[in-house]
Amino acid sequence: MSRLLVGPFNRVEGDLDIALEVEAHKVVSARVNSTLYRGFEQILVGKPTLDALVYTPRICGICSVSQSIACARAIANASGLSMTPNGERSQNLLLANESLTDLLTHFYLFFMPDFARDSYAHKSWFKPMRDRFKAVEGTAAKEILPARAKFLHVMGVMAGHWPHTLSIQPGGTSKPVTRPERLRLLAILADFRRFLETTVFGDNLDVVNSLASVSDLTNWANEQPFNDSDFRAFLYLAQDLDLYSLGQNDNRFLSFGNFSESGDLLVKQGMWTTEGGLQDLPLDAIAEDISHSWMDGVAEQALHPSQGLTDVSLQSSEKPGAYSWCKAPRLNGQVFETGAIARGVISGVPLIQALVTQSGANVATRVIARMLELARTIPHMQRWVTDLDSEPYCHNDEITKNGTGVGLMEAARGSLGHWIEIKNRRIQRYQIIAPTTWNFSPRDVRDQPGALEKALEGAPVLEGETDPVSVQHIVRSFDPCMVCTVH
Repeated sequence: MSRLLVGPFNRVEGDLDIALEVEAHKVVSARVNSTLYRGFEQILVGKPTLDALVYTPRICGICSVSQSIACARAIANASGLSMTPNGERSQNLLLANESLTDLLTHFYLFFMPDFARDSYAHKSWFKPMRDRFKAVEGTAAKEILPARAKFLHVMGVMAGHWPHTLSIQPGGTSKPVTRPERLRLLAILADFRRFLETTVFGDNLDVVNSLASVSDLTNWANEQPFNDSDFRAFLYLAQDLDLYSLGQNDNRFLSFGNFSESGDLLVKQGMWTTEGGLQDLPLDAIAEDISHSWMDGVAEQALHPSQGLTDVSLQSSEKPGAYSWCKAPRLNGQVFETGAIARGVISGVPLIQALVTQSGANVATRVIARMLELARTIPHMQRWVTDLDSEPYCHNDEITKNGTGVGLMEAARGSLGHWIEIKNRRIQRYQIIAPTTWNFSPRDVRDQPGALEKALEGAPVLEGETDPVSVQHIVRSFDPCMVCTVH
């Protein structure tokens, strides 16, 4: 058996190293190391409650709106506040704008460039894929960046700037949208939809959204040449390289739910396991294990985040078994995966459910779930803009002096939760579990590997590879954001 250290990873938000144990050219175990501690949970303690709306967006420059919304909802929950209908629609639009930008960026700039690696030079499709997707130099980058910038004008119209907007509030949003601005938003969304239909999918989004089975997807992909659209190109590569068998884990999924509409959630909250199917999410069964984290505390005592502590070990190098700054969140003591694939399964998207039933969570199904989420969400954004009116955008009621609250939502990468405790109008405790904390967690006290660690088991390592392409595909299929992980 040999040991292989992979990292630091490029095209990943933040710092990540992975230690692999390799035997017979396959990974037999993995240790995922979040290498940079940041400490926002301690920074927030003692600050006035509403200061959290300034600090938390700065956890991340990619998903700052997601952090803002989770924070605003935690404060609202503690204070008994609700949003106005326009506030709901506005927050949905801002979150969708950021999340879809994230999904698009991941596909084109983070994930697909790996198919331009020299490892695939022997493949018949290598030259067109290299010309299209090579990092910085490929034709895709020259098309995606302007389309991405235009789409983010939604954020500019509604929130002033991105990242770190301050327009998101516990009672809604502080920026009303005028009628001329609504017309501009519709034009921006129509332009982005055209880009998706002509370049990404090569078909009308209504057709893409009607695909309900694996055979539907296969037949659709084969209707045109593989290089007719970028999504078809990925589906072709996924079949040729058998990405459906790469990066599998135990197929347990969770979603906190997203996009509130009159109190209901468009993206559903819940959990799904192979054994039990779809179930309600027992929020009180969430706990963070620190047995393999560079944190002080009782290793055998995993705490619910409402009681959680983030105490950095001053002798971190001496803690037995510790190898990451990331805690290990568990639900009912089990490892769960979160992200677009979890949202699709739990929300009852037929094609995602069919893919998971056929081959489980893997590199291909994770990427497909993200791309289909792009197609599903744009029509909802167009509807939300149309429904905006001249009524108030925010309830400006008083924030509680003392209380506890939780803000749960779905960022692009998965389930994000903020737990707050307020005393005398100041923050007494603040705990966060980010999506990549779930997916990239270290082992726990039972030695259960995290979702990525499990997915890496069995990955092929070719003779002489020091940076295995299979490992790159698996890691990026989760779209890690390590700065959120080590918030």
